[in-house]
Amino acid sequence: MFADDPATIVRRLTELKLEHRDLDAAIARLPSGPGCDELQLTRMKKRKLRLKDMIAYLENKLIPDLDA
Repeated sequence: MFADDPATIVRRLTELKLEHRDLDAAIARLPSGPGCDELQLTRMKKRKLRLKDMIAYLENKLIPDLDA
């Protein structure tokens, strides 16, 4: 799915972290009252979780395998 080139992984990580931060800010701005679009909020939270998982996956790819 992703190249093993560390520079490519770091670049993609930066993009994902930026998107995650922006999504977090957008979720915080949504009103939490009766007029709130619950479906949109749920979708945004799921997207944020997927981004978090992808960030963790890519960060683990940057850690070299050590056969001790």
